[in-house]
Amino acid sequence: MPAYDAFLLVSFGGPEGPDDVMPFLENVTRGRGVPPARLAAVAEHYDAFGGVSPINQQCRELIAALDLPLPVYWGNRNWTPYLTDTVRAMAGDGVQRALAFVTSAYRSYSSCRQYLNDIERARAEAGPDAPVIDKIGRFYDHPGFIGPFAENTATALATLPADLRDEAHLVFTAHSVPVTMAASSGPGGHRYVAELTAASREISDLISERTGVSRPWTLAFQSRSGPPSQPWLEPDIRDHLAGLAKSGTKAVVVIPVGFVSDHMEVKHDLDHEAAEVAESLGLAFARAATPGAALAPMIGALVREHLAGAAVAPEPCAAGCCLAQR
Repeated sequence: MPAYDAFLLVSFGGPEGPDDVMPFLENVTRGRGVPPARLAAVAEHYDAFGGVSPINQQCRELIAALDLPLPVYWGNRNWTPYLTDTVRAMAGDGVQRALAFVTSAYRSYSSCRQYLNDIERARAEAGPDAPVIDKIGRFYDHPGFIGPFAENTATALATLPADLRDEAHLVFTAHSVPVTMAASSGPGGHRYVAELTAASREISDLISERTGVSRPWTLAFQSRSGPPSQPWLEPDIRDHLAGLAKSGTKAVVVIPVGFVSDHMEVKHDLDHEAAEVAESLGLAFARAATPGAALAPMIGALVREHLAGAAVAPEPCAAGCCLAQR
């Protein structure tokens, strides 16, 4: 049984001031040939929020809420604190083996495989004294993940006009990815959409159980960034809202089930763009909050399971699993 002497939170990272925005976006898109004009357009989304992404602060709040029997470290893929710097610090502190929780719940290249690559790259750069780092498996169906989403959905439903709450359509959203990436995700392929669908169904069922009302639900996608010639997962949330309105839907609750904490994709693409589309269509609109620090009890339970040797071994990744990139 592995003996762990540290916990590592691994996240995406985000800018924390106007001067950070372009360097951050260049980090995110490095090697992908994204035109400067596109980066400038995305930078405007951050500028509207003072150049600050909410994700780093939500990581701090999550860390503050953790109650773990291990020292806690935090490293990001794209902004400070960088993962490589954190792993170097862990090595300097004498950490031998760490348990890592990645703030992404599903299987795909960008949400799983790329983080595994990030961890191995950070270990290689930290040198021979770098700790072994084991990643906690996917948690998309864990009660500690489903429960906070259901609670936040119930809170969002309560903000709708009383006469529309029972008939509100639940729209679950996740970051769109290229169809080829989705097809290669997880053992056997197509696990990204399958896991999102399973999580959405469990949240919907829990809401029905708690409210006594069975509401329709669907899964849509958001924040695609590839060229128009490349197929990405659909339907886009804005097109989906238009279709719902056309079919007679009067109210929607949008649930960003693909996101553990708020990203700019949530703040801009949902709270601004999707909300604006809903208003133009005459749809009553509410957005459920992401879990954020409410995941702390689940993380604590998962860590203690690993420390006790009682954790269920994750399904192994097959050769080539999740390797299709953007």
